[in-house]
Amino acid sequence: MADWPDLPAALIAEVREFIRIDHLADDDAIDAFLRSAASLCEDFTGQMLIIRSVTDILPARREWQKLKRLPVQSIASVEAMGADGIAAVLAVEDYALDIDSDGIGWIRLHRSDGGSRIRVTYSAGLATDWDELPAGLRQGIVRMAGYLYANRDGVDAGGPPSAVTALWRPFRRMRMA
Repeated sequence: MADWPDLPAALIAEVREFIRIDHLADDDAIDAFLRSAASLCEDFTGQMLIIRSVTDILPARREWQKLKRLPVQSIASVEAMGADGIAAVLAVEDYALDIDSDGIGWIRLHRSDGGSRIRVTYSAGLATDWDELPAGLRQGIVRMAGYLYANRDGVDAGGPPSAVTALWRPFRRMRMA
């Protein structure tokens, strides 16, 4: 599961209100369901919700390569990794970076020092905190957490409810295999 920042009490209260409970006894469960719902949202949309640091290990190549997580906000470092796993920071003139208008991060090496892999550390995500998330994503997460809470002892129905997917679909990033 994703390494989520702390959930604000207001978000937990929003789920409590949605599922119409007025006690705090289930807040730990609601917190867990919110984290699961947020992870499901990320998987469904193909985008990280809250900006976090990410590290990708890629082959050391001279052609453009796409970073794995979206949307990329900034690229912090690029390191060459030797066969022994030891990393060395690459000089800026040894590679090119780009973040395109769709938030996709790209990297290309100008030259290779013989290492077989590179490690790229970057920040990716839509918002700096939960309050900045687009309303449709946030409401879908609240509804999904409520659904998980209500069905916590039941059989999995096979995916998010249609109301949730309708809220998330405008933000979905499809990937062609």
